[in-house]
Amino acid sequence: MAIYQYDDFIPKVEKNSYISDSARVIGDVTIGEDCYIGHGAILRGDYGKIIIGNGTAVEENAVLHIRPEGILELKKSVTIGHGALIHCKLIKSFAVVGIGAVVGFNAVVGTWSIVAEGCVVTKDAIIPDEKIVTGVPYQITGDTKPEHKKFWKYGKQLYVNLAHEYPKKFKRID
Repeated sequence: MAIYQYDDFIPKVEKNSYISDSARVIGDVTIGEDCYIGHGAILRGDYGKIIIGNGTAVEENAVLHIRPEGILELKKSVTIGHGALIHCKLIKSFAVVGIGAVVGFNAVVGTWSIVAEGCVVTKDAIIPDEKIVTGVPYQITGDTKPEHKKFWKYGKQLYVNLAHEYPKKFKRID
């Protein structure tokens, strides 16, 4: 695992979570059970606290950071897409942040909400539960439907499975 102490802060990682050796988990970071922290991801808890809920996936090259003395919390079963930039205070359970999206300072993303690929959720925004947001800057463009939840339950389970499989199947061969 690629975890780093920063000052007196040492990351805490619960059981059955996978952290890629090319990821960086730094400082005041707590990662729950059954989480996947992908290759190249950075969770930077150097001057703020990051809390990652059980069953959450932070996919490849995503960056999570928070303002000084702030707290960034991802609740249960959140999906952070590849290359997303997360600097908000709260993403509620089952939310999805798409590939390359940006979630700005103090923003809140609601339960089962979906932030589309490339979307920019601006500073202090509050996305209500079960909404779909798209665009730059974001706009609410729809509601999360049962078929979205079905698809994302499947996708979220894939990453829980990866968290369990990577320690057994991923081997460096050079």
